[in-house]
Amino acid sequence: MKREEFLARVRGAAAAGRAYRVHVRDDIPARVGYVGAGPNPAERLAAEMNAVGGFAQLVDSEEAARAALAELLVRYSPKSALCWQHPLLERLGLAALLETHGVEHWSHDLLAPLDQPTARAKMFAAEIGITSATWAIAETGSLLMAATGGRERTASLLPPVHVAIVERAQIVPDLFDAYAQLEAAGVENLASNVTLITGPSKTGDLELKLTTGVHGPGKWHVIIVR
Repeated sequence: MKREEFLARVRGAAAAGRAYRVHVRDDIPARVGYVGAGPNPAERLAAEMNAVGGFAQLVDSEEAARAALAELLVRYSPKSALCWQHPLLERLGLAALLETHGVEHWSHDLLAPLDQPTARAKMFAAEIGITSATWAIAETGSLLMAATGGRERTASLLPPVHVAIVERAQIVPDLFDAYAQLEAAGVENLASNVTLITGPSKTGDLELKLTTGVHGPGKWHVIIVR
C-alpha cells in the first residue's frame, strides 16, 4: 500500500469516528451525582473497602496502627518489603519496625544507588508493599495514588500483598472531592500518573471467572487511623 493511500484510509477512519463523538452537556450542575459519605467518613471508607474484598481495619492512634501492621508482618512473614517514603509511615517508624521483624526493606532512596537490573530484581522480589495514599475516597472505598518520587506505583502493584495506612486527614467523602483536591494543587503539580485502587487485583479474562491476585496484589489491607 502506498503512503498516500494509507494516510487517506487513516483520514477516512478518523472522519467516520467523529460521527460518534461524545457531546458534553453544559446545563448539568457540576455536582450532580455527588454521593458523599455521611456523618462518619472513616467508617464508611472501611465498610466500602471490606465490601470489595479488602481488609480494612479502623484504629484510634498511630501506636495502634503500628501494632496492626506488626500483626500483618507476623501473619505474612515477608522476607522483603517495597515501601513508600511518606510522613505518616515515618511517624510510625516503619523502617525500624521492619528491621525488628527481620524484613529487608526497599524504598526510592535505597534503590536509587543500585544499577537498574539489581533494583528491578529487588522490587520484583518484594513480598509485601507498604504505602500510604494520596487520598482515600470513602464513597467507593478507593485509594487514589498520585505517583511521584518516593511514592511509586510499584509498591502497590508488584508485591502479592499490599498494605496501605491512611489517616483521617487523607479521607475525602466522594470521588468529586478527590478530583477537586488534584485540581486545587495546580496543573504544574499534577502527578505523572494517578491510580485508583478499589479492592485486590481482579480479572475475569478467563472464561469470565473472577480471579484475584493475577495482575496485582491478591491481598489488600488498609489500616485507617480515625
